[in-house]
Amino acid sequence: MPKKKTGARKKAENRREREKQIRASRDNIDLAKHPCNASMECDKCQRRQKNRAFCYFCNSVQKLPICAQCGKTKCMMKSSDCVIKHAGVYSTGLAMVGAICDFCEAWVCHGRKCLSTHACMCPLADAECVECERSVWDHGGRIFACSFCHDFLCEDDQFEHQASCQVLEAETFKCVSCNRLGQHSCLRCKACFCDDHVRSKVFKQEKGKKPPCPKCGHETQQTKDLSMSTRSLKFGRQTGGEDADGASGYDAYWKNLSSSKTGDAGDREDEYEYEAEDDDEDDNDERGKDSDSEATDVFSNLNLGRTYASGYAHYEESED
Repeated sequence: MPKKKTGARKKAENRREREKQIRASRDNIDLAKHPCNASMECDKCQRRQKNRAFCYFCNSVQKLPICAQCGKTKCMMKSSDCVIKHAGVYSTGLAMVGAICDFCEAWVCHGRKCLSTHACMCPLADAECVECERSVWDHGGRIFACSFCHDFLCEDDQFEHQASCQVLEAETFKCVSCNRLGQHSCLRCKACFCDDHVRSKVFKQEKGKKPPCPKCGHETQQTKDLSMSTRSLKFGRQTGGEDADGASGYDAYWKNLSSSKTGDAGDREDEYEYEAEDDDEDDNDERGKDSDSEATDVFSNLNLGRTYASGYAHYEESED
């Protein structure tokens, strides 16, 4: 039989497990809490934006730059990691920085570890909003990751995208390859898969993790653990199908169709009334013109003799 573990051995094993989790958590920092994606307020224009070497709006340099890797604003020189030696002097401002990251557009301090590792593991290297397709250099806001599909989002589209992210591209929860209920959902492809079709020969499932999507390789999740909804159609017999009494909503479809026809008929009657009124006005105008022409014809044959209006004057009359 194996020896019974003592209290000191159990404590040592628990301590090693906690240290292992802490080291793993250091590598998996949340994107919103990463120093290169921290919130910054410009010293000159007072506008809040993502951590940058230069202000996105006024291009001014900040007084206290933040390192994109370690997040410090002052180098204390406690170790010999600094590329630029400053023994006994605390460096701040531009004396602390050593480079600018091409991906996140933020300062990197002059520490040897930060300069050699940040460019390779920058979390914003491929950060492009899935909605507006803007990168870090195209807008001044921060970058976030969707809680469901884990795609990059900008500040303008993060809430609108996450509100509509758990909507499938199908009308039912059935598997895309068969007619069975899909138990695994991919939030990037917006599709469901059953236990048989979720297995892929291209993307292998790692031990202790959920099966990947056979289309894109993204990690799938259980459909029952999500608030998934199907695509709703706003045309045909699908409109008002839930409240209808007939089969599959046909009753509501015919009711809507009849109401739309009556509405069109009413609109047509109104158009006919307007057209009739216009025709009456045209007839009245034509009748007035005809009456004026008849009156002119009557007085055209009337002869009043030589009058003053016709250019005749009494002193021009010849004497007999």
